[in-house]
Amino acid sequence: MSDLIHIDNLSLSYDGRTFVVHQLNLHIAAGSITALVGPNGCGKSTLLRGLSRLLKPSNGAVYLSGQAIHAMKARDLARQLGILPQAPTAPEGLTVHELVAQGRYPHQTWLQQWSQEDERVVQGALEMTNLTLFADRPVDTLSGGQRQRAWIAMALAQQTEVLLLDEPTTYLDLAYQMDVLDLLEDLNAEGRTIVMVLHDLNQAARYANRIVALRGGQIVAQGSPEQVMTPENILQVFGLRAEVVTDPITGTPLCLPVGRRGSRRARAASANGSAPAPQKVPGDLHHA
Repeated sequence: MSDLIHIDNLSLSYDGRTFVVHQLNLHIAAGSITALVGPNGCGKSTLLRGLSRLLKPSNGAVYLSGQAIHAMKARDLARQLGILPQAPTAPEGLTVHELVAQGRYPHQTWLQQWSQEDERVVQGALEMTNLTLFADRPVDTLSGGQRQRAWIAMALAQQTEVLLLDEPTTYLDLAYQMDVLDLLEDLNAEGRTIVMVLHDLNQAARYANRIVALRGGQIVAQGSPEQVMTPENILQVFGLRAEVVTDPITGTPLCLPVGRRGSRRARAASANGSAPAPQKVPGDLHHA
């Protein structure tokens, strides 16, 4: 896979002085699913805002297909790159259909406003997110999970080559989380490049080709799930002891956090002779 997005020495801040992301370099391949993971405040969402031109770089640049995104016309960028930000809000009274239809705006011109193709795409996005029956409902009357799916439908209606999603499974119960991630995997199979922020490491390992682990606005580890999901990296990024085993369903890495309670139980079992003592992880933060 060739690089579609190139991040070159990127620094991002909200006040021009305190960097949230600092001198970051990253390549994102066309046709890949990349998951950004890391603790709260590490710069995941800020990086996504930088990738989408919602935040102007303090230094460095982001290139899409070799072109600096800040040199592109807004409509041209919106035809290639769509974003679902964290906790978006819709104008009061806007219906689900009207919200999803906003995704077609980059494809409109003065000569051609709404077309049958636009309506077909919107209906398809509603169907893919199981929202057809809610099309005429105001967005602000929906549950949190339904609202999240409506915003995802809008991003799908935009029909961009690249989708950026900031915690797309927020507010969703487990079944809908799987539905959304399966949908993104299907879109990826059709050729879309997806970059998403995820808090769940096991979901990241299942659905991403590549994981980028951040801490303090910089990359700690990047690569395949097998390369990134190691006890050492999890300890370094999250300050958490964990065991990593093979997921019996997908064969991908599966993170089993130990935590203080797990450590106490393991020590107690070891003292009783019912289980081997837990192996020490280099640099362990939770000392006996």
